[in-house]
Amino acid sequence: MSTEFDIRFAIDPAGAAGMGTAELRENFLIDDLFADGAVRWTYTHYDRMAVGGAVPASGELVLEAIKPTGTANFLDRRELIAVNIGEAGTISVDGTDHAVGPRDMLYVGMGSTDVRFSGAGAKFYLLSAPAHASHPTTLLQQSGAKRLDMGSAETANERSIYQYTNSLKSCQLVVGLTQFAPGSVWNTMPAHVHDRRMEAYLYFDLKPDALVVHLMGEPDETRHMIVRNEQAILSPPWSIHAGAGTGSYTFIWAMAGDNIDYTDAEKVAMEDLR
Repeated sequence: MSTEFDIRFAIDPAGAAGMGTAELRENFLIDDLFADGAVRWTYTHYDRMAVGGAVPASGELVLEAIKPTGTANFLDRRELIAVNIGEAGTISVDGTDHAVGPRDMLYVGMGSTDVRFSGAGAKFYLLSAPAHASHPTTLLQQSGAKRLDMGSAETANERSIYQYTNSLKSCQLVVGLTQFAPGSVWNTMPAHVHDRRMEAYLYFDLKPDALVVHLMGEPDETRHMIVRNEQAILSPPWSIHAGAGTGSYTFIWAMAGDNIDYTDAEKVAMEDLR
């Protein structure tokens, strides 16, 4: 069993504006989240969010502490949400097994000490942020999420937004999933920023020859990155986060920061984008 991690330091707007393709990808793209038999983390200095992947394959994986958290157990001062983007699996939390189906999310509160992932076809996307209180372990399913239908076919952004954590009591984590109607490819356009929270995006359900052009940067100083299936993006609080795919795709968005208010965002007028 293997636990690996890397660290991403926070980048300011002026620094990002001067980056080329390789530097942008090195600082904001996570392209190796999922590996059989491993837990992989990217620990960020954006609100101390940690983004990871756990693929049990034929065995069992244990959630182990990593050096950047500075604690004996990973969840001593953190909360966790694990999203299953694979086949049905199981997450055991302090001896209690939780069946986590495809597109289910399991919230695990601060203070849990023994967390284990299993399921031959399961693939868990992990999100963790610092916590100040312990809340109960809770299974979140797409059928129980708050659904918002937005956009239109005319603007190629007809989509359904599922707010999984709308009814969950968490310290920082806000997580949801966005699906597109046939023929729609644009996400989060018109764009916005939310200076009080960072965000992470996982793009998945892309065909092998498909990609997403992810837009980031300040509204008047935008940049782009090419993102492929099961790759993630770190989005700083000062940055827009939008994109368009060459075909159908799904993405999971997650936020951490000063509040858990879904609507706390500053909209960017289309004419202000550069």
